Amino acid sequence: MIPTTKLAALLAVLPALISAAPTTKPFELPAEQVEEGVSGIQIVGGEAASAGDFPFIVSLSQGGSHFCGGVLLNANTVVTAAHCSVGQSASSVKVRAGSLQRSSGGTQVSVRQILVNPSYVDSTTNNDVALWRLSTAIPTSSTIGYVTLPAAGSDPASGSSAITAGWGTTSEGASSLPAALRKVTVPVVSRATCRSAYSSSRITDNMICAGLPAGGKDSCQGDSGGPIVDASTKALIGLVSWGDGCARANKYGVYTRVGNFVSWINANKW
Repeated sequence: MIPTTKLAALLAVLPALISAAPTTKPFELPAEQVEEGVSGIQIVGGEAASAGDFPFIVSLSQGGSHFCGGVLLNANTVVTAAHCSVGQSASSVKVRAGSLQRSSGGTQVSVRQILVNPSYVDSTTNNDVALWRLSTAIPTSSTIGYVTLPAAGSDPASGSSAITAGWGTTSEGASSLPAALRKVTVPVVSRATCRSAYSSSRITDNMICAGLPAGGKDSCQGDSGGPIVDASTKALIGLVSWGDGCARANKYGVYTRVGNFVSWINANKW
């Protein structure tokens, strides 16, 4: 079964737009399906983020519409999901930093180059990480900071508290996004538990899982590529990648395990 990125989940409920949608989700939202200025539609089971909570989060947009999240690594580099990056032209996308609003405020810059991890596999969403080179440097400020990477090879402990954030939908299948950033706290789930919920083949060592057995709290469409951070240290432990639906019982959110890509990120950042 092809994993559902948070784009595929949306397409599955829009048969008029696509006739053969996958059943799982990359969590990317097609820009043409976003409705501006809709309130009450965001990360599932979360709350409004406050200024300073995620100074490193960015909105990735095309044609003025948000479609994925990302994180600022330094003044010139954004880390995001590969599935948000494959097929994208650097000249057609932009990055907004330093604002809780996805469509206004902060600093918006163009992109010079997109580098997808060469081991990324679209059919399995394995190795789901990419780097974007900014055309204009984004310095730190009162509202902008850079993310801290975890130790190389690190694997977050089962049961540890993590926070994910984004401008994604609040329910599976919704086709509109909130204007303001949302966040939700979820526990990390062991890989063994996650493999029992999905299958051993679908959950690789390059993935981590987080969520509640009963569901109700999760990232969703439009959150793809955004961060999940350790609740204590705020280190970047993962990137929103895929899952079956959003916030379903016993179907945890699946994230790129950033610890496995620290060496690649540091070797290729700008």
